[in-house]
Amino acid sequence: MSGSGDSETPDGAAAEDPDLDDRAEDARRARWTAVGTGVLLALAGLAAAALRLTGSAPTLVPVAYAVGAAVCAFASVLGSRGRTRRALWLLILGVMVMALGDQFD
Repeated sequence: MSGSGDSETPDGAAAEDPDLDDRAEDARRARWTAVGTGVLLALAGLAAAALRLTGSAPTLVPVAYAVGAAVCAFASVLGSRGRTRRALWLLILGVMVMALGDQFD
């Protein structure tokens, strides 16, 4: 037993690992980035779908924007639950669906 006040666990390891704190902060930042990006892209897709719906575009165009927005919204939910890699791929897929729908115009 040492009287110096060191914060060590019984096995001698340090109680706080700064590397662990950095990884936790990186994970938290990745979750917030996935959520923010997903929400932003979902809102942009819904706005584009609403604008294209009121215009003379074929029906497939606003549907593609709405589907892409739904995929991005789902990616946002996954990102908030810590599934950031899957969220990233779903965000890419959602934007690709929106871009493909825009090609039909």
